[in-house]
Amino acid sequence: MTTRAAPSRRDLIKAGLVAGAGLTLGWPARALAEQGALITKAMPGSGEKIPVVGIGTNAYNLSAELRPVLRDLMKRFVELGGSVYDTATGYARGESESVLGELSSELGLRSKVFFVTKITAPGDDLAQGRTLFETSLSRLKTDRIDGLLVHNLQGVDALIPAMREWKQAGKIKYLGISTSSDTQYPALLEHMKTHQLDLIQVDYSLGNRGVADELLPLAKDKGIGVMINVPFGGRNRANANFARLATVPLPDWAADFDCKTWPQFFLKYVISHPAVTMAIPGTRRIEHLEDNFGAARGRLPDAATRKRMETFFDGLPA
Repeated sequence: MTTRAAPSRRDLIKAGLVAGAGLTLGWPARALAEQGALITKAMPGSGEKIPVVGIGTNAYNLSAELRPVLRDLMKRFVELGGSVYDTATGYARGESESVLGELSSELGLRSKVFFVTKITAPGDDLAQGRTLFETSLSRLKTDRIDGLLVHNLQGVDALIPAMREWKQAGKIKYLGISTSSDTQYPALLEHMKTHQLDLIQVDYSLGNRGVADELLPLAKDKGIGVMINVPFGGRNRANANFARLATVPLPDWAADFDCKTWPQFFLKYVISHPAVTMAIPGTRRIEHLEDNFGAARGRLPDAATRKRMETFFDGLPA
């Protein structure tokens, strides 16, 4: 007896395209343009318009094989109107930041990309946090970070006051906190009430809606921007989520919000939440990038349709 492999992201894109419009794999510039202008949302504190889809880079490194792929991806990302790259000082042992710094400098695109990175201060060791910040600036080849977050709540009370100083000095534009663990939600809620934050990053997807009850409403009430990581559900959950859709056709009503593939279905659900500013799916392939940007154009589901999407997903076979 053979076991069929779970469908890949490519499989799901292809299946969604066939079900949705009979199109070929990939999103040529003309096809994207026909879907309308790129959707942006305003950062609550400043009004700065941010594209609703960016890129997560925890799997980026400086390998000779991957570097030219990421170079082409950055060029295409900016061509499509993208700007937000999310990274962290610890991703790929620092290589994620380094490759972004090198490529943006090499391509002359630093002014067109919006870097968000994350640092820590374990045990509230501010000296270590300061060192990591300077390291991030050096790796990213910049003197200013667009967004700086305390990674996984490690050293919030020590770092936030220092971040305010760095913001006043013009070294960072937005400051905040990140997590991708539901066990940290209660602590994050308290920090959101205690500290003046510009931005938080949390995990949220159609199959992982834990932040919707308290965190997202509080962020909206307090005027805090929201970045969403793992919008497909994370590595393990995404595989499981897409596996559930292997033989499921995209519903006809997905066309009501200009959705043509299953990955777009997931992304449009996330970015349509009123509190969400942007989503940062991890991406290393141009066809995935182009499909993601299909979600960032056209109509978005309204509140009633979002409920319908939840009911549909929850009703899928386990």
